[in-house]
Amino acid sequence: MPEERVERRLTTIIAGDVAGYSRMMGDDERGTLARLQAHHSQLIAPSVSQHQGRIVKWMGDGFLAEFGSVVEAVGCAAHIQRGMAARNRGVAENLQMVFRIGVHLGDVIIDKDEIYGDDVNIAARLEGIAEAGGICVSRQAYDQVQGKLPLTFRKLGPQTLKNIAKPVEAFSIDAGTLSGSGDPQVSIPVDLTQEVHYARAADGVRIAWAKIGQGPPLVRAGHWLTHLEYDWESPFRRPALVNLAKGRTLIRYDPRGSVLSDWDVGVLSLDAWVSDLETVVAAAELDRFALLGLSQSCAVSIAYAVRHPERVSHLVLYGGFARGGDKRSPQEKEKRAAMATLMRMGWGANDAGFRQLFTSQMMPGATKEQADSFNELQRRTTSPECAVRYFETVGNFDVTDLLAKVSVPTLVMHARGDLQQPFEAGREMAAGIPGARFVALQGQNHMLLPGEPAAVRFREELELFLAR
Repeated sequence: MPEERVERRLTTIIAGDVAGYSRMMGDDERGTLARLQAHHSQLIAPSVSQHQGRIVKWMGDGFLAEFGSVVEAVGCAAHIQRGMAARNRGVAENLQMVFRIGVHLGDVIIDKDEIYGDDVNIAARLEGIAEAGGICVSRQAYDQVQGKLPLTFRKLGPQTLKNIAKPVEAFSIDAGTLSGSGDPQVSIPVDLTQEVHYARAADGVRIAWAKIGQGPPLVRAGHWLTHLEYDWESPFRRPALVNLAKGRTLIRYDPRGSVLSDWDVGVLSLDAWVSDLETVVAAAELDRFALLGLSQSCAVSIAYAVRHPERVSHLVLYGGFARGGDKRSPQEKEKRAAMATLMRMGWGANDAGFRQLFTSQMMPGATKEQADSFNELQRRTTSPECAVRYFETVGNFDVTDLLAKVSVPTLVMHARGDLQQPFEAGREMAAGIPGARFVALQGQNHMLLPGEPAAVRFREELELFLAR
């Protein structure tokens, strides 16, 4: 086993493989591989991502994935099995691919992007005793998910599994109970489409905004390093957007000075960004909505909520601050000045090492694929001049005098180990808002990654808060 390098953590593992795969390969190797690849890319990988999980590895006919939530893991497994049943309809029996899936909650060893340990082996062994087209879960997973998903479990009792010292109590979700069309708690809205529109701010700047989904509106205030089109296409950023759009209308926009909005702008300021938010709200014809602020857009959201309390039903703030870095301490101001100098020289250049400076601060836990995707996003977002102006303007934000004037229900969340914005900045912001609820998330990523426990907790807290 590789040397334990990163950590141990409690996680949910699902393992899956194709029943009768060896026979299918013997009959038609090329066709079997092509069908399996299609199932992987069109169903399994999107299902795992959109249930806040991550694929650890593909293994011939099988796969291994991990999730921060047992409910999401079992929901994902059910969605995959229902999806495979639908994909097999009308296909000759000898060409149908039928998966078996095992789910277990346990302690794993993390080494780079791999996971190891006896609990990983238990998930794989449970997969082996699952019915073709069905799911087998351990007692540990069953206890966490019972009653939370509309699924029927059958008790199998203690099972002796190969190379596992102690019997494992198991429960089965049989293929017959998964043959229906599914339910909204475990299905994925694959038919979501994004509509991109444009609106003119009061000073004539063109603002690009997008609308996704249907239902009560949620507006995500514009913040740096976003891209309406690239984010929606990215396998690492799209899942979070899909989750935000489930059962509601998600409105978001590219802030002035970046991406699809006008780059060459005369004014970058807190007031200008608040005005842009007002412009998008008017263009979307919203009367009352929930408002989500992330990072520096928390200050923009606070200012908007104070100015228009009658429009904001809920205010959610993540990874933000009331005072920008240039106003927090001389040391942080000096550090940011050095970073601004680097940005003038390297932003947008074909220098992955330069962009990696930002990526390592934003999401130190990223895989190589995720880091590469974010590096590319930085290159696409804006010009070096606008990037520096944006960075310096945000550093001088100060809305501390507005905190006590926030009168709408507010939820504040912040990762304890956030390397981009200090945890204390988030706590200070929450303390100044009357009645605000503060939730500390475990992790270091300023930009939450699919499947990490902090991302799962963020989503759960947001859903509970918006439902009130």
